[in-house]
Amino acid sequence: MNDQIHSDGSDHEHGALGDAEYAEFMELAAEEGFGAEEVEGAIDEAGHGPLPVLAVVGRPNVGKSTLVNRIIGRREAVVEDKPGVTRDRVTYEAEWAGRRFKVVDTGGWEQDVLGIDASVAAQAEYAIEAADAVVFVVDSTVGATDTDEAVVKLLRRAGKPVVLCANKVDGQSGEADATALWSLGLGEPHPVSSLHGRGTGDLLDAVLEALPEAPAQRFGTAIGGPRRIALIGRPNVGKSSLLNKVAKEDRVVVNELAGTTRDPVDELIELGGITWKFIDTAGIRRRVHLQEGADYYASLRTAAAVEKAEVAVVLIDASESISVQDQRIITMAVEAGRALVIAYNKWDTLDEERRYYLEREIETELAQIAWAPRVNVSAVTGRHMEKLVPAIETALAGWETRVPTGRLNAFLGEIVASHPHPVRGGKQPRILFGTQAGTKPPRFVLFSSGFLEHGYRRFVERRLREEFGFEGTPIHISVRVREKRGRNK
Repeated sequence: MNDQIHSDGSDHEHGALGDAEYAEFMELAAEEGFGAEEVEGAIDEAGHGPLPVLAVVGRPNVGKSTLVNRIIGRREAVVEDKPGVTRDRVTYEAEWAGRRFKVVDTGGWEQDVLGIDASVAAQAEYAIEAADAVVFVVDSTVGATDTDEAVVKLLRRAGKPVVLCANKVDGQSGEADATALWSLGLGEPHPVSSLHGRGTGDLLDAVLEALPEAPAQRFGTAIGGPRRIALIGRPNVGKSSLLNKVAKEDRVVVNELAGTTRDPVDELIELGGITWKFIDTAGIRRRVHLQEGADYYASLRTAAAVEKAEVAVVLIDASESISVQDQRIITMAVEAGRALVIAYNKWDTLDEERRYYLEREIETELAQIAWAPRVNVSAVTGRHMEKLVPAIETALAGWETRVPTGRLNAFLGEIVASHPHPVRGGKQPRILFGTQAGTKPPRFVLFSSGFLEHGYRRFVERRLREEFGFEGTPIHISVRVREKRGRNK
């Protein structure tokens, strides 16, 4: 079956659809009362490639989280952080002038025993690693400090486009303070009050110029080079041991990026006769003085690795109960739209009782990702390492799967006939037709006569998986409701 639904490699201006399929689809849309512009807009919105990433960096108390809240349009980033506060979310989705992008917030944690400089540098390094462009926030009322100068050096070394934000300019009188920041050598300082919103529009216009466009969806075209795997998990679950085990046997080359204080290491490793790029979140040199902020830094490291990867292998310590932190890391990978494999480490240490309870935990705590391939491994002994490659390949195949529009609509017709949406308020919304707008991960747009409840969307997703596979990948479903027409129409 899969050979019928994988990418057909078509590369038309209609993205997923060939010319004949597109014409047939638009005819169907017109019959159901949808205009061409409305349909194409919905498909474009759902069918973009990976979103570009913007990092917001700067020393403490310059207003980074306030600016992030302003950019994403809601109060979601934590504004008043204290050392040791766990920050689960560090990435957010934003939109400006019709363009969508991701924002990495580094406003989380302030100071360690070595002082502010070290923690600022660590935050900036992790965030810059994931980013396509950077907003560097400076407090214009204070001016450039030694810490700011240190961050400038990091930015120059990274070579990413930088937009300089002179924050806390609340009126005309602060404009001169902002002008003084030309001295940093990063180009024009944009005077902003992130608290009041002053100047943020001009700043975001500059951000859009610095960010690359979200790539158009291309079915059947893979990015060149080895497939990229992020090995993620909470601290001390055995990520380093697993990486060392696979690297020790067939290491091809180690690519060390010199010149940074954290020495990130991406390993090109041969497994199962294939070369893979393992993006290591464990190999980052531990800073013993940053233990209080360890959870926050772990979140930043994980976010950076996931953004660079195609598939996330989440390592879970099978000898311990599945933790909230394990679930949050899985959620991070799913929300980022990456292919997913779950690897249960230390399997060789489990007795029958622990195995029984672990299976119950998986059923209850991880039911929402029952679609992810599972591998039971031991990073110490190397047990079942050979099963890792087939699981990764399965997840990537699901991630890239495309269902032809005709076949999808036949399937949706069967669903509507056998399991119609419940009647709500005297009305029964109905799926009229749909299309797959993108892959990596699979994204579907359903066009309906009314609002589809979350439970019904989940049911449609479950049936999609039963019918077409999609093993190892999240599925995004968006719904476009037909606008109400006049009585005579």
